[in-house]
Amino acid sequence: MYKAGYKKYLLQFKQPSGTSRGILTEKPTWFIKIWDVSNPALVGIGECSILKGLSIDDVENYEDVLDDICKNINTYAGDLSGKLSAFPSLIFGIETALLDLKNGGKRILFPSAFTDGYEGIPINGLIWMGNIGFMKEQLRKKIEEGYRCIKIKIGAVEFEEELKLLNTLRQQYPHIEIRLDANGAFSLDGVKEKLRRLSKHKIHSIEQPIKQGNWSAMADLCKESPIPIALDEELIGINTYTKKEDLITSIKPQYIILKPSLLGGIKHCEEWIKLAEQYKVGWWVTSALESNIGLNAIAQWTFTLNSKLPQGLGTGQLYTNNIPSPMLIEDSKLWYMGDEWSLDRIETEE
Repeated sequence: MYKAGYKKYLLQFKQPSGTSRGILTEKPTWFIKIWDVSNPALVGIGECSILKGLSIDDVENYEDVLDDICKNINTYAGDLSGKLSAFPSLIFGIETALLDLKNGGKRILFPSAFTDGYEGIPINGLIWMGNIGFMKEQLRKKIEEGYRCIKIKIGAVEFEEELKLLNTLRQQYPHIEIRLDANGAFSLDGVKEKLRRLSKHKIHSIEQPIKQGNWSAMADLCKESPIPIALDEELIGINTYTKKEDLITSIKPQYIILKPSLLGGIKHCEEWIKLAEQYKVGWWVTSALESNIGLNAIAQWTFTLNSKLPQGLGTGQLYTNNIPSPMLIEDSKLWYMGDEWSLDRIETEE
């Protein structure tokens, strides 16, 4: 028989981080602990992480639902997707806490050459929105750190300035892979012209150029765009296998982006992967600004998928008060070095 407890934790960004939806300075998250009453010293830990204005479970009674889950954990544990389909981040948190518990409560959910420290996961370097000088400085640092794939968030700065930035980057570093993320910032009227102009800079892909929910317009873009399109926000709230297949076959994207906290956990993401491979759609995995607890679970699972593409898992260095972990970034790869975790910040009460 299980018991559970949780704790809310406010992650503080080292510096304000900009997207087309606004500036982020802090982010709430919730840690859930699950243990068996017969062995309470053995504890599994998961993270329930939402993004304000994006997660479908960004609702006022979120913590009330989590509290009810902890009080009735044995009821929920056996039927996550059925009971919590409207709360994908809670599914992910419980799912990974149970996996941790099952594997000995040592934060090793998927034992592999990654968790043994023998192999790292290639990742992209992330450039946040800001004034052009700030973005250039981020780019310089990422290049110096050895990143060969750079993801740049666009859509909040003057478009002509963004084009100049890309032109400079491409001239100075012709072999760097450039991914763009618009977070739905482009209007339907102007998106095709912007994609045409962006394509001159040899862009690998662009995430979510227009807002989600307009399948017809997105399908048209995926068919005609000179830049391969990756769906991100478009996947949120699509819970059934049939609807997932409908989206893939209707829009026909070149790529999809998988964020377990936003999509309902690992099992739902594996359904997306199965469909993507069936319909010859590329994919990679991205964290959704979780702490190192959630990032650890996502990274370990991602390694088992054997993808050769750079993943979006370089977010562990964003916060001043992240949970200390054995993960580190070196030579544009995420590594798991040792087994020392500092968990004093996430003590919970039943």
